[in-house]
Amino acid sequence: MDFSNKQIIKNKLLPSELTELSKKIKKEGIALGFQQIGITGVDLSKDEIYLEKWLSLGRNGEMRYMSSHGKKRSRPSMIVPQTLKIISARMDYLTPESEESIKILKNKKKAFISRYALGRDYHKVLKGRLKKLVAFIEEQIRDYNFRIFVDSAPVLEKAIARNAGLGWIGKNTNLINPKAGSFFFLGEIYTDLDLPHDSQTSNHCGSCVACIDCCPTNAIVAPYQLDARKCISYLTIEHKSSIPIKYRKKIGNRIYGCDDCQLFCPWNKFADPSKITDFKVRHNLDRANLIDLFLWSKDEWEKNLRGSAMRRVGYEGWLRNLAIALGNSEKSNDLMLALIKRKNHPSSMVREHVEWALEQHN
Repeated sequence: MDFSNKQIIKNKLLPSELTELSKKIKKEGIALGFQQIGITGVDLSKDEIYLEKWLSLGRNGEMRYMSSHGKKRSRPSMIVPQTLKIISARMDYLTPESEESIKILKNKKKAFISRYALGRDYHKVLKGRLKKLVAFIEEQIRDYNFRIFVDSAPVLEKAIARNAGLGWIGKNTNLINPKAGSFFFLGEIYTDLDLPHDSQTSNHCGSCVACIDCCPTNAIVAPYQLDARKCISYLTIEHKSSIPIKYRKKIGNRIYGCDDCQLFCPWNKFADPSKITDFKVRHNLDRANLIDLFLWSKDEWEKNLRGSAMRRVGYEGWLRNLAIALGNSEKSNDLMLALIKRKNHPSSMVREHVEWALEQHN
Protein backbone atom coordinates (compact mmCIF):
# COMPACT_ATOMS: atom_id res chain seq x y z
CA MET A 1 0.00 0.00 0.00
CA ASP A 2 1.43 3.35 -1.07
CA PHE A 3 0.40 5.93 1.51
CA SER A 4 0.96 8.78 -0.97
CA ASN A 5 -2.09 7.65 -2.92
CA LYS A 6 -4.33 7.91 0.09
CA GLN A 7 -6.49 10.85 1.04
CA ILE A 8 -4.58 13.49 3.02
CA ILE A 9 -5.34 13.18 6.71
CA LYS A 10 -7.53 16.02 7.87
CA ASN A 11 -7.74 15.51 11.60
CA LYS A 12 -4.56 15.54 13.69
CA LEU A 13 -4.56 13.78 17.03
CA LEU A 14 -3.41 15.58 20.16
CA PRO A 15 -0.15 14.33 21.79
CA SER A 16 -2.14 13.02 24.75
CA GLU A 17 -4.42 11.07 22.41
CA LEU A 18 -1.45 9.58 20.57
CA THR A 19 0.14 8.54 23.88
CA GLU A 20 -3.07 6.86 24.99
CA LEU A 21 -3.40 5.10 21.62
CA SER A 22 0.19 3.87 21.90
CA LYS A 23 -0.62 2.28 25.26
CA LYS A 24 -3.66 0.56 23.79
CA ILE A 25 -1.63 -0.78 20.85
CA LYS A 26 0.98 -2.27 23.19
CA LYS A 27 -1.67 -3.81 25.43
CA GLU A 28 -3.46 -5.36 22.46
CA GLY A 29 -0.18 -6.64 21.05
CA ILE A 30 0.49 -8.53 24.27
CA ALA A 31 -3.04 -9.94 24.19
CA LEU A 32 -2.37 -11.22 20.65
CA GLY A 33 0.65 -13.22 21.79
CA PHE A 34 3.53 -10.81 21.30
CA GLN A 35 5.90 -10.37 24.22
CA GLN A 36 6.76 -6.74 23.47
CA ILE A 37 5.70 -3.87 21.21
CA GLY A 38 7.88 -0.84 20.59
CA ILE A 39 7.58 2.25 18.40
CA THR A 40 10.29 4.21 16.61
CA GLY A 41 10.89 6.78 13.90
CA VAL A 42 12.43 6.19 10.47
CA ASP A 43 15.99 7.50 10.89
CA LEU A 44 18.40 4.64 10.08
CA SER A 45 21.24 6.74 8.70
CA LYS A 46 23.95 5.16 10.88
CA ASP A 47 22.78 1.69 9.96
CA GLU A 48 22.84 2.65 6.29
CA ILE A 49 26.57 3.38 6.55
CA TYR A 50 27.17 0.02 8.27
CA LEU A 51 25.10 -1.85 5.64
CA GLU A 52 26.89 -0.23 2.70
CA LYS A 53 30.30 -1.13 4.16
CA TRP A 54 29.16 -4.71 4.82
CA LEU A 55 27.96 -5.04 1.23
CA SER A 56 31.13 -3.48 -0.18
CA LEU A 57 33.13 -6.24 1.55
CA GLY A 58 30.97 -8.87 -0.12
CA ARG A 59 29.90 -10.31 3.21
CA ASN A 60 26.37 -10.94 1.95
CA GLY A 61 27.65 -13.79 -0.24
CA GLU A 62 24.92 -15.08 -2.58
CA MET A 63 22.25 -13.01 -0.82
CA ARG A 64 22.02 -10.55 -3.69
CA TYR A 65 18.65 -9.36 -2.44
CA MET A 66 20.55 -7.54 0.31
CA SER A 67 21.95 -5.14 -2.30
CA SER A 68 19.32 -5.18 -5.04
CA HIS A 69 16.97 -2.67 -3.37
CA GLY A 70 19.40 0.24 -3.13
CA LYS A 71 18.77 2.33 -0.01
CA LYS A 72 15.23 1.08 0.62
CA ARG A 73 16.31 -0.99 3.63
CA SER A 74 17.61 2.01 5.50
CA ARG A 75 15.03 4.51 4.25
CA PRO A 76 11.54 3.23 5.11
CA SER A 77 9.73 6.02 3.23
CA MET A 78 11.27 4.71 0.00
CA ILE A 79 9.31 1.48 0.52
CA VAL A 80 6.13 3.10 1.80
CA PRO A 81 5.95 6.86 1.14
CA GLN A 82 4.83 9.10 4.01
CA THR A 83 5.83 6.55 6.65
CA LEU A 84 6.33 8.43 9.91
CA LYS A 85 6.64 5.70 12.53
CA ILE A 86 7.28 1.97 12.73
CA ILE A 87 5.66 -0.40 15.21
CA SER A 88 8.07 -3.24 16.03
CA ALA A 89 6.81 -6.49 17.56
CA ARG A 90 8.69 -9.31 19.32
CA MET A 91 7.47 -12.90 19.70
CA ASP A 92 9.40 -15.64 21.54
CA TYR A 93 9.64 -19.02 19.82
CA LEU A 94 11.44 -21.56 22.05
CA THR A 95 9.15 -24.46 22.90
CA PRO A 96 9.42 -26.16 26.31
CA GLU A 97 9.10 -29.71 24.94
CA SER A 98 11.93 -29.51 22.39
CA GLU A 99 15.03 -31.62 23.05
CA GLU A 100 17.98 -29.80 24.58
CA SER A 101 20.04 -28.26 21.78
CA ILE A 102 23.49 -28.99 23.23
CA LYS A 103 22.51 -32.64 23.70
CA ILE A 104 21.59 -32.94 20.02
CA LEU A 105 24.73 -31.15 18.83
CA LYS A 106 26.82 -33.73 20.70
CA ASN A 107 24.96 -36.69 19.21
CA LYS A 108 26.48 -37.31 15.77
CA LYS A 109 23.60 -39.57 14.74
CA LYS A 110 20.99 -36.84 15.26
CA ALA A 111 20.14 -33.87 13.07
CA PHE A 112 20.38 -30.41 14.55
CA ILE A 113 17.84 -27.93 13.20
CA SER A 114 17.79 -24.32 14.28
CA ARG A 115 15.07 -24.04 16.90
CA TYR A 116 13.14 -21.32 15.08
CA ALA A 117 12.34 -23.74 12.23
CA LEU A 118 10.94 -26.69 14.19
CA GLY A 119 7.31 -25.58 14.09
CA ARG A 120 5.03 -23.73 11.70
CA ASP A 121 6.51 -21.11 9.38
CA TYR A 122 6.88 -18.00 11.55
CA HIS A 123 6.10 -15.67 8.63
CA LYS A 124 2.50 -16.84 8.64
CA VAL A 125 2.14 -16.81 12.40
CA LEU A 126 3.44 -13.28 12.92
CA LYS A 127 1.74 -11.81 9.87
CA GLY A 128 -1.64 -13.15 10.92
CA ARG A 129 -1.36 -11.59 14.37
CA LEU A 130 0.00 -8.30 13.06
CA LYS A 131 -3.05 -8.11 10.79
CA LYS A 132 -5.24 -8.45 13.87
CA LEU A 133 -3.27 -5.69 15.58
CA VAL A 134 -3.77 -3.40 12.58
CA ALA A 135 -7.50 -4.20 12.60
CA PHE A 136 -7.60 -3.21 16.27
CA ILE A 137 -5.83 0.10 15.58
CA GLU A 138 -8.22 0.87 12.73
CA GLU A 139 -11.11 0.39 15.14
CA GLN A 140 -9.61 3.12 17.33
CA ILE A 141 -8.71 5.63 14.63
CA ARG A 142 -9.70 6.21 11.00
CA ASP A 143 -7.92 7.70 7.97
CA TYR A 144 -4.48 6.35 8.82
CA ASN A 145 -2.56 3.72 6.89
CA PHE A 146 -0.56 0.65 7.80
CA ARG A 147 1.63 -1.91 6.05
CA ILE A 148 2.89 -5.14 7.62
CA PHE A 149 6.30 -6.76 7.11
CA VAL A 150 7.66 -10.11 8.32
CA ASP A 151 10.85 -10.78 6.34
CA SER A 152 8.80 -9.86 3.27
CA ALA A 153 10.56 -6.72 2.02
CA PRO A 154 13.87 -4.84 2.36
CA VAL A 155 13.53 -3.94 6.04
CA LEU A 156 16.30 -3.50 8.64
CA GLU A 157 14.24 -5.25 11.28
CA LYS A 158 16.95 -5.57 13.95
CA ALA A 159 17.94 -1.91 13.72
CA ILE A 160 14.28 -0.89 13.84
CA ALA A 161 13.62 -3.11 16.86
CA ARG A 162 16.70 -1.70 18.60
CA ASN A 163 15.50 1.85 17.99
CA ALA A 164 12.05 0.86 19.29
CA GLY A 165 13.52 -0.27 22.60
CA LEU A 166 13.19 -4.03 22.09
CA GLY A 167 16.86 -4.71 22.81
CA TRP A 168 20.38 -4.06 21.56
CA ILE A 169 22.29 -5.58 18.65
CA GLY A 170 24.91 -7.85 20.21
CA LYS A 171 28.38 -8.85 19.12
CA ASN A 172 26.85 -11.79 17.26
CA THR A 173 24.71 -9.24 15.30
CA ASN A 174 21.50 -10.67 16.82
CA LEU A 175 19.06 -8.51 18.73
CA ILE A 176 19.31 -9.25 22.46
CA ASN A 177 16.63 -8.41 24.97
CA PRO A 178 17.74 -8.09 28.63
CA LYS A 179 14.71 -10.06 29.82
CA ALA A 180 14.33 -12.58 27.01
CA GLY A 181 17.70 -13.22 25.34
CA SER A 182 17.52 -13.55 21.56
CA PHE A 183 15.28 -16.51 20.72
CA PHE A 184 12.45 -14.48 19.20
CA PHE A 185 10.96 -13.31 15.91
CA LEU A 186 10.39 -9.73 14.78
CA GLY A 187 7.68 -8.10 12.70
CA GLU A 188 6.97 -4.51 11.68
CA ILE A 189 4.07 -2.21 10.89
CA TYR A 190 4.89 0.91 8.86
CA THR A 191 2.41 3.74 9.42
CA ASP A 192 1.75 7.41 8.73
CA LEU A 193 0.30 7.68 12.24
CA ASP A 194 2.69 9.91 14.22
CA LEU A 195 2.84 7.86 17.43
CA PRO A 196 5.30 8.74 20.22
CA HIS A 197 8.45 6.65 19.94
CA ASP A 198 10.15 4.61 22.66
CA SER A 199 13.67 4.94 24.06
CA GLN A 200 16.50 2.64 23.05
CA THR A 201 17.94 -0.01 25.36
CA SER A 202 21.62 0.36 26.21
CA ASN A 203 24.15 -2.26 25.08
CA HIS A 204 25.00 -4.85 27.74
CA CYS A 205 27.44 -7.15 25.93
CA GLY A 206 30.31 -5.67 27.92
CA SER A 207 33.56 -7.60 27.60
CA CYS A 208 31.82 -10.92 26.84
CA VAL A 209 33.00 -12.71 23.68
CA ALA A 210 31.23 -16.05 24.17
CA CYS A 211 29.49 -15.83 20.79
CA ILE A 212 32.75 -15.07 18.98
CA ASP A 213 34.65 -17.88 20.68
CA CYS A 214 32.01 -20.56 20.06
CA CYS A 215 31.33 -19.89 16.38
CA PRO A 216 32.37 -23.10 14.56
CA THR A 217 33.48 -21.32 11.38
CA ASN A 218 34.73 -18.02 12.87
CA ALA A 219 31.97 -16.19 11.01
CA ILE A 220 31.89 -13.41 13.63
CA VAL A 221 35.08 -11.83 12.30
CA ALA A 222 35.04 -9.05 14.92
CA PRO A 223 32.58 -7.78 17.53
CA TYR A 224 29.36 -6.74 15.76
CA GLN A 225 30.69 -7.95 12.38
CA LEU A 226 29.40 -11.09 10.69
CA ASP A 227 30.73 -12.51 7.43
CA ALA A 228 27.70 -14.41 6.17
CA ARG A 229 29.85 -16.39 3.74
CA LYS A 230 31.32 -18.27 6.70
CA CYS A 231 28.11 -18.59 8.73
CA ILE A 232 26.57 -22.07 8.96
CA SER A 233 23.06 -20.62 8.88
CA TYR A 234 23.91 -18.95 5.58
CA LEU A 235 25.73 -21.99 4.19
CA THR A 236 22.91 -24.43 4.97
CA ILE A 237 20.01 -22.17 3.96
CA GLU A 238 20.84 -19.20 1.74
CA HIS A 239 23.83 -20.69 -0.11
CA LYS A 240 22.30 -22.62 -3.01
CA SER A 241 25.35 -24.23 -4.58
CA SER A 242 28.15 -26.53 -3.40
CA ILE A 243 29.30 -25.85 0.16
CA PRO A 244 33.05 -25.14 0.32
CA ILE A 245 34.99 -28.19 1.53
CA LYS A 246 36.78 -26.17 4.21
CA TYR A 247 33.50 -25.69 6.10
CA ARG A 248 32.01 -29.17 5.80
CA LYS A 249 33.64 -30.76 8.84
CA LYS A 250 32.83 -27.69 10.91
CA ILE A 251 29.16 -27.90 10.01
CA GLY A 252 28.94 -31.11 12.05
CA ASN A 253 25.34 -32.34 12.27
CA ARG A 254 23.73 -28.96 11.65
CA ILE A 255 21.42 -29.54 8.69
CA TYR A 256 19.40 -26.32 8.81
CA GLY A 257 20.80 -23.22 10.47
CA CYS A 258 23.01 -22.85 13.52
CA ASP A 259 22.14 -21.56 16.99
CA ASP A 260 25.60 -21.68 18.59
CA CYS A 261 26.09 -17.93 18.99
CA GLN A 262 22.74 -17.84 20.79
CA LEU A 263 23.11 -21.05 22.77
CA PHE A 264 26.30 -19.82 24.42
CA CYS A 265 25.14 -16.24 24.93
CA PRO A 266 24.68 -15.72 28.70
CA TRP A 267 21.65 -13.52 28.12
CA ASN A 268 19.70 -16.51 26.84
CA LYS A 269 19.44 -17.93 30.35
CA PHE A 270 16.50 -15.49 30.51
CA ALA A 271 14.81 -16.91 27.39
CA ASP A 272 11.23 -17.94 28.19
CA PRO A 273 9.39 -20.83 26.52
CA SER A 274 6.76 -19.76 24.02
CA LYS A 275 3.08 -20.36 24.59
CA ILE A 276 2.30 -20.18 20.86
CA THR A 277 1.13 -23.65 19.84
CA ASP A 278 2.13 -23.01 16.19
CA PHE A 279 5.78 -23.18 17.24
CA LYS A 280 5.49 -26.67 18.72
CA VAL A 281 7.89 -29.24 17.22
CA ARG A 282 6.60 -31.18 14.24
CA HIS A 283 7.50 -34.76 13.31
CA ASN A 284 10.01 -34.99 16.20
CA LEU A 285 12.42 -32.86 14.18
CA ASP A 286 14.13 -31.72 17.37
CA ARG A 287 15.64 -35.20 17.78
CA ALA A 288 15.39 -36.89 14.37
CA ASN A 289 17.98 -39.35 13.07
CA LEU A 290 20.12 -38.18 10.17
CA ILE A 291 19.64 -41.40 8.20
CA ASP A 292 15.84 -41.27 8.50
CA LEU A 293 15.71 -37.70 7.18
CA PHE A 294 18.18 -38.46 4.39
CA LEU A 295 15.97 -41.29 3.14
CA TRP A 296 12.86 -39.14 2.86
CA SER A 297 11.57 -39.19 -0.71
CA LYS A 298 10.70 -35.87 -2.29
CA ASP A 299 7.01 -36.60 -1.66
CA GLU A 300 7.72 -37.28 2.02
CA TRP A 301 9.77 -34.09 2.21
CA GLU A 302 6.91 -32.11 0.65
CA LYS A 303 4.38 -33.64 3.03
CA ASN A 304 6.39 -33.45 6.25
CA LEU A 305 7.64 -29.90 5.70
CA ARG A 306 4.37 -28.44 4.47
CA GLY A 307 3.93 -25.08 6.20
CA SER A 308 7.54 -25.09 7.44
CA ALA A 309 10.20 -22.41 7.00
CA MET A 310 12.61 -25.21 6.06
CA ARG A 311 11.07 -25.48 2.61
CA ARG A 312 13.27 -22.51 1.75
CA VAL A 313 16.29 -24.79 1.35
CA GLY A 314 14.62 -27.00 -1.27
CA TYR A 315 14.80 -30.80 -1.48
CA GLU A 316 18.24 -30.89 -3.11
CA GLY A 317 19.63 -28.46 -0.52
CA TRP A 318 18.11 -30.67 2.18
CA LEU A 319 19.94 -33.74 0.83
CA ARG A 320 23.16 -31.75 0.39
CA ASN A 321 23.11 -30.67 4.04
CA LEU A 322 22.26 -34.15 5.30
CA ALA A 323 25.04 -35.70 3.21
CA ILE A 324 27.55 -33.43 4.96
CA ALA A 325 26.12 -34.33 8.37
CA LEU A 326 26.33 -38.05 7.51
CA GLY A 327 29.94 -37.55 6.47
CA ASN A 328 30.53 -36.15 9.95
CA SER A 329 28.55 -38.91 11.68
CA GLU A 330 29.59 -42.31 13.05
CA LYS A 331 30.14 -44.98 10.42
CA SER A 332 27.61 -47.82 10.29
CA ASN A 333 26.22 -50.23 7.70
CA ASP A 334 22.91 -48.33 7.62
CA LEU A 335 24.71 -45.03 7.08
CA MET A 336 26.83 -46.39 4.23
CA LEU A 337 23.81 -47.99 2.56
CA ALA A 338 21.86 -44.71 2.79
CA LEU A 339 24.70 -42.77 1.17
CA ILE A 340 25.17 -45.38 -1.56
CA LYS A 341 21.44 -45.19 -2.31
CA ARG A 342 21.87 -41.49 -3.16
CA LYS A 343 25.19 -41.94 -4.97
CA ASN A 344 23.56 -41.66 -8.41
CA HIS A 345 21.09 -38.90 -7.54
CA PRO A 346 20.06 -36.77 -10.57
CA SER A 347 21.47 -33.64 -8.93
CA SER A 348 25.20 -33.17 -9.46
CA MET A 349 25.32 -31.10 -6.25
CA VAL A 350 23.80 -33.94 -4.22
CA ARG A 351 26.13 -36.48 -5.84
CA GLU A 352 29.18 -34.35 -5.02
CA HIS A 353 28.30 -34.11 -1.33
CA VAL A 354 27.41 -37.80 -1.11
CA GLU A 355 30.82 -38.67 -2.59
CA TRP A 356 32.48 -36.43 -0.03
CA ALA A 357 30.55 -38.12 2.78
CA LEU A 358 31.56 -41.58 1.56
CA GLU A 359 35.20 -40.50 1.43
CA GLN A 360 35.03 -39.52 5.11
CA HIS A 361 34.20 -43.12 6.01
CA ASN A 362 36.54 -44.90 3.60
